[in-house]
Amino acid sequence: MFELRLLCPEERVEPVSEALEALDALSISVEDADAQTDAEQALFGEPGLPPPKEGWQRSRVIALFDAEDAAKEAARILSVQDFFEGCELQGIAAVADEDWVRLTQSQFAPVPVTDDFWIVPTWHEPPAQAKKVIRLDPGLAFGTGTHPTTRMCLRWIARQGVGGGRVLDYGCGSGILAIAAALHGAREVDAVDIDPAAVQATTANAQANGVAVRAALPDAAQGAYDLVLANILAMPLKVLAPLLCAHVAPGGALVLAGILERQAGELKDAYAPHARLEVSDAEDGWVLMTARP
Repeated sequence: MFELRLLCPEERVEPVSEALEALDALSISVEDADAQTDAEQALFGEPGLPPPKEGWQRSRVIALFDAEDAAKEAARILSVQDFFEGCELQGIAAVADEDWVRLTQSQFAPVPVTDDFWIVPTWHEPPAQAKKVIRLDPGLAFGTGTHPTTRMCLRWIARQGVGGGRVLDYGCGSGILAIAAALHGAREVDAVDIDPAAVQATTANAQANGVAVRAALPDAAQGAYDLVLANILAMPLKVLAPLLCAHVAPGGALVLAGILERQAGELKDAYAPHARLEVSDAEDGWVLMTARP
């Protein structure tokens, strides 16, 4: 394979990328051409907020082609287009063959939740000290145990337990929290998400781990639960406050994640009419908040 590398001003990135797609590029990526310099620009805003800008002032556009002739022809065609003005061809180079599956797998090692509770991809053997294991591979749905918000929820489940109760995982993603609850003794687990792909992922992951989890769209959440888990983001958590608290049984627990440290006060205020939220854990700028409504 061969990659075609271009340098483009911000306003040219979109038309150039569209043209490369039409020219049968296998993939197209865009990078900040000034990354790792004083001119580097951060584009990613806070969770739930729009990015400060749509693009970098100078972008490196990299297109992958299956043959050198195809890359050269794409460069030739682009160079004579009006929308290529201000762009620069940086070169065409061969790309070394890689075992991409093995390379991707190497980035995901077993993740400890506690000393004896681990998240382990299927291509790894569980550690000797692991007494409880969730087998989970990276997929389309959020939740592999590597993000602080997921780890904090898993730690809470492992340390507090579920006491044979009824559990709701609201915004289940991969289903990792629902599976953890089932492994720790929940008698019934409902996992709901607005994304059908997440529902499918949860069903498949629960089956692979040999636990019973009922995965469905949010309307399937019915009645009271001894434990309600929601690892989403602060904004939807605030909107969902009445609904989530209404699902918590008397004496039950509410566990919320996806909250930045600076957002804890906002969550306390949003939930004040229904429950008294407190910060129960913190990691890398994120907090876990819990209550017993």
